[in-house]
Amino acid sequence: MEVVRRRSFGWPTMAVVLTCALLVMLPQVYSVRYIVGSRFGWTNSVNYTNWAKDKHFYNGDWLFFVYDRNQMNVLELNKTDYESCNTDHPLHNWTTGAGRDVVPLNVTKTYYFASGKGYCYGGMKVAIHVEKAPPPPKAAPVHSSSTNLLNSFKGQIMIPALFATAAAWDAFLLLW
Repeated sequence: MEVVRRRSFGWPTMAVVLTCALLVMLPQVYSVRYIVGSRFGWTNSVNYTNWAKDKHFYNGDWLFFVYDRNQMNVLELNKTDYESCNTDHPLHNWTTGAGRDVVPLNVTKTYYFASGKGYCYGGMKVAIHVEKAPPPPKAAPVHSSSTNLLNSFKGQIMIPALFATAAAWDAFLLLW
């Protein structure tokens, strides 16, 4: 008689699977990726002051520069060099050579970007003021009626728990 042994997974494995499932369901903090100049990109035919004036840039956002790599570049300057279009000594050269450069806005300050090779004098420059992210909105007040409590329980606990259980069961079947 042949003995068939099944692999058994203990509670630590299931705890890890459930923890991973719950982490996936946690709300994420969203950053925004801005294409500088929108559909026109980083070129000499855009007023970048107008482009940036109605936008709120927050710590954690990204700037995406799209341009002709054979003609232009992306340089980060100090305020004095930005105002005078002196691109000889940039704080940072973000040009990678592909014409698709990503700049993380990870410090709360004003960033000054310009293109060298004379394009700055034609208006190819932008100042980006980065702010601290605003606090999350406050939750609506909870009314103390049993139906609201039941709906809250179903929406905030039962549905995520159902998905976590389904994910754990699926992982369990795959490992079985």
